[in-house]
Amino acid sequence: MNRYLVYTPPAAGHVFPLVPGLLRLRERGHAVHVRTGPDLVERLRAAGLDAEPVDERITASVRRPGGPDGVDGMGDLLARGAWEAEDLRRAVADVAPTALLVDTNTYGAATAAQTTGLPWAITVPSILAMRGRGIPPYGIGLAPRTGPLGALRDAILWKAVERAFAKGMLPGLNALRTTAGLPALDSPLGYYRLPDRLIVLTGAPLEYPRTDLPAHVRMVGGQVWDPPAPTPDWLLEPGDPWVLVTCSTHYQGDEDLAAQAVEALRDRPVRVLVTLADAYASHRLPAAGNVRVERFVPHGPVLARAAAVVCPSGMGIVTKAVAAGVPVVAVPWGRDQPEVARRVQQAGTGVILPAKRLTPARLAAAVDTALGLRDRARAVAAGIDPAQAAERFADAAEEIAVQRPQPAPTA
Repeated sequence: MNRYLVYTPPAAGHVFPLVPGLLRLRERGHAVHVRTGPDLVERLRAAGLDAEPVDERITASVRRPGGPDGVDGMGDLLARGAWEAEDLRRAVADVAPTALLVDTNTYGAATAAQTTGLPWAITVPSILAMRGRGIPPYGIGLAPRTGPLGALRDAILWKAVERAFAKGMLPGLNALRTTAGLPALDSPLGYYRLPDRLIVLTGAPLEYPRTDLPAHVRMVGGQVWDPPAPTPDWLLEPGDPWVLVTCSTHYQGDEDLAAQAVEALRDRPVRVLVTLADAYASHRLPAAGNVRVERFVPHGPVLARAAAVVCPSGMGIVTKAVAAGVPVVAVPWGRDQPEVARRVQQAGTGVILPAKRLTPARLAAAVDTALGLRDRARAVAAGIDPAQAAERFADAAEEIAVQRPQPAPTA
């Protein structure tokens, strides 16, 4: 039996996608202990996982709603690194794990993981930000382009992307590494070369085909999980089809999407469910007879009855919508969302509406287009098996604990 210590940031979008694979590890006889946000601990325990909160200083540093400054960026993530490193070492002493699974956004924990002597993996609950043959540069949301001109475009822009990420990431990350006695990285892309395994929770249709992945990378596919909850009675009532409009569960100031959606859909033959997440207590939407506003509703029961989803194209809701065969209107706000939105469009399971072009009229037209993609979305969903993603996740986790592979080559 192996004992896994799983370390995540205090963000549901980075924790919940791991749950099916972690439960599969438990079913195979392994022990699993999770460190995450305090508000998520009881939900994980109810699911059957051992869980404890991360250091309270990490949780206190997470920005809250209130305006553009209430958004965590790379600097915020790296600033928590020293606390994460301490916290991970304490957790290793408490849990005595045989292997570590560390989230990609916990840079301090990942740095400390290298100093423990334990086999370890980085988990990535989103699109893989790694060069590859035919893969467009990350972060811009470009479509793949073939031929010599496409190769030239990608070569030039990947260098530009690498420089931009290096400016924002390397000073803080290398400071953490120097403190830990580790050599500095000369490229941000080298971060993904460090672990024994890089476990990426995406795959077709939300990832482009890759023919030259490094040997330590495992693309296991998206996993779907929500905390168990009863289906609301109002969701079961007969009526027009539902359109789910959801803001990011990790605040990023995207409430305007909800307001524009109310105006766009108020007179349409649909029922609109708007979930505001952390903005629920501070933001008021225009009233409309066919609109219901909640802080959060588990996505599973809604998607089973939804005709379309409007969202900033966060990886969690997009993975669930694509697996459920529900077309998406992707309005990317930031973070990894331009990349996720582009893949939705490339897969034919949704449309992109850039946030800077967002108006009620354009959003209404985008919803109409998405509704016309329902047959395509269902056909794509028929080829997805989230249960197999959980199996592949567990396989990848077992690989590092059974026999530690040779270190991956440096970037």
